[in-house]
Amino acid sequence: MAYPLIFDAHLDMAWNALEWTRDLMLPVAKIREFERQFTGIIPGECTTSWEALRKGNVGAMIVTLLPRLNRKDKRLTFPQSREAAYGMAMGQLAYYKAMVRSGVLRELHNKETFTDHIAKWLSPSSEEQPLGYVLSMEGSPPILSPSQISEWYEAGLRLLGPAHYGPSPYCFGTGSVGGFNEEGKQLLREMDKVGMLLDVTHLADQSFWDALDVYHGPMIASHHNCRSLVNADRQLTDEQIKALIQRGAVIGAAFDNWMIRPGWTIGVSDPSTVQLHHIVDHIDHICQLAGNANHCGIGSDLDGGFGKEQSPSDLDTIADLQKMGDLLTDRGYSVTDVEKILWRNYVEFFKKNLK
Repeated sequence: MAYPLIFDAHLDMAWNALEWTRDLMLPVAKIREFERQFTGIIPGECTTSWEALRKGNVGAMIVTLLPRLNRKDKRLTFPQSREAAYGMAMGQLAYYKAMVRSGVLRELHNKETFTDHIAKWLSPSSEEQPLGYVLSMEGSPPILSPSQISEWYEAGLRLLGPAHYGPSPYCFGTGSVGGFNEEGKQLLREMDKVGMLLDVTHLADQSFWDALDVYHGPMIASHHNCRSLVNADRQLTDEQIKALIQRGAVIGAAFDNWMIRPGWTIGVSDPSTVQLHHIVDHIDHICQLAGNANHCGIGSDLDGGFGKEQSPSDLDTIADLQKMGDLLTDRGYSVTDVEKILWRNYVEFFKKNLK
């Protein structure tokens, strides 16, 4: 069956448009056709465009400001100064504003706008509605100092993930070890003060626990899977999952193959060995820990520096997120619980926690 709404909690849309110069107004097939003339530059066949999102009824999403470069020989390259990262993030912000001006997107920056958008999207005339987005930042280098949090909030930023890969100015991320420094703890306090929400994704373990101690506001894990199923520090431990459940968080399942099945290696393993039903294993594990389906969602991260070659093999474009509903039903989830996972949990989170 077709579900009227899907909420995707993590998409790097502006980064794809600017870093990969992808015209996201085109259908995915047209983007792929254009990119086939290049070799060794594009990370893989794209899966996501505005049309594909609409086709899959992904009517609401979290989109990022991502200060990151991606080169084939050095996959994770970051700006070498906060000022450069600030400029990069501002450019991506301008892209989203241009999409709003064109009528493709609608910014969901407060409770009233968010609630109105969801109601309109669920109405029979949803085809006429723009796609809605909540603005997030993945990694904190563009924040020049903790005192700038209020400036970013005024610019529309509603979520912050302080870490990405490696050390950041304020804390430590995936592949590194350490906690929040004093400036980072002040960053969390400033977020609390203005009502900016926290995304714990990519936080190193010590930074994760520091964040939960210092930050008292609402939080999510936008794109995370389970360490007990795939053992890597990029994943959440059961203890972390339980702590997030206690804080009322929603955890979005990520669609990056190496995070889905143990032993899957980027550039080596056969993509056909990972399918969408393997993601349900991670969702189900969290639901079993929670005793309900109230804390799971989707945070696909599709086209997050990789393409179709590193995504579940039975997914061609992001419109295929629709398949997750039937897979959850086959696993024994009720209609109500499927709706919670596909969209309702994140929708209720933002209705409750946006100002």
